[in-house]
Amino acid sequence: MKNFLEALRVQRWDDHRYYHHCRINQSLHLLSALAFVAAYVMLFIDPPVAALIAWMVSMTSRQAGHFFFEPLGYDHVNQASNDFKEEIKVGYNLRRKVVLLSVWALLPLVIFMNPGLFGVLPEHETLPEFLEAVGYAWLFLGAGALVFRTTHLFFLQDVQTGLVWMTKILTDPFHDIYLYHKAPLQLLRGERFAKQNLHTHRS
Repeated sequence: MKNFLEALRVQRWDDHRYYHHCRINQSLHLLSALAFVAAYVMLFIDPPVAALIAWMVSMTSRQAGHFFFEPLGYDHVNQASNDFKEEIKVGYNLRRKVVLLSVWALLPLVIFMNPGLFGVLPEHETLPEFLEAVGYAWLFLGAGALVFRTTHLFFLQDVQTGLVWMTKILTDPFHDIYLYHKAPLQLLRGERFAKQNLHTHRS
């Protein structure tokens, strides 16, 4: 258990120091985290609605922070190139995210053109029924992406790395609230990027 928690700490720290320099990105991650917590609650009440919240609010705000606001050039704070960071990233790097988000964006069109999706989803005739079908599809996509990458890591690295990554993903909303709850205020004060020397705090 001690090794597991230490590996979790390292994965979280590497993710923070390499990919969350910008206060705008941090603020969007806070929004994303709060929406994910709401989605977790809705998962026990209305799963399709939970998936709609998770993908339309949480994932869009989260990934917008990475794609549009986080520096993609050389990371002078960590003395690492973006190519290096993408190479060592345990989870979904930008290339993998593009594939995942492309599938996410295309699913509603596929469902619209194929009601019921060959019997996999509830058929729809009204807009609420269509949104319910999309919600279920996105729920399956999210769960599938999580299981796929976790299992993939079992073979690429080891079982613990996969389980640690899965644990990190599932608990990220709570950890992000803890890390970034001050980011909007810091941004309003004019602090566009985190000032601390991230390179010195890993150990």
